[in-house]
Amino acid sequence: MDSKEFSYIRKKLNKTQEQMAQLLGTSVKAVHSYEQGWRKVPAYVERQIFFLVSQMREGKKAQEPCWVIKGCPTEIKKQCPAWEFKAGRLCWFINGTICEGTVQRNWKEKMEICRDCEVLISLMQPLS
Repeated sequence: MDSKEFSYIRKKLNKTQEQMAQLLGTSVKAVHSYEQGWRKVPAYVERQIFFLVSQMREGKKAQEPCWVIKGCPTEIKKQCPAWEFKAGRLCWFINGTICEGTVQRNWKEKMEICRDCEVLISLMQPLS
């Protein structure tokens, strides 16, 4: 997540820098640094931000689970944590999901796939 995206989402969530810092469990200085691009937004912060956005959208528009959207075959679905925990709208939040046929090893690798995936894109769409 870059500084512009961080700032944009904070404003769409209608939070001040202080309120955002409280939500993220960080300092106001850190939030300011993320927005200025002085500090890289850590993976755990990016993950929390996407979670907050997902909760903001809750109930506004029903979304199909990822396995339906992606058309996952049964044998893949049954091995995927998103299916196991019935979290098909939060697949981007769960490590170890089987996206594009492989388990991603880390958050960075996972987000490279998720940022181009219609599940996360649809989550962010109403923010546009």
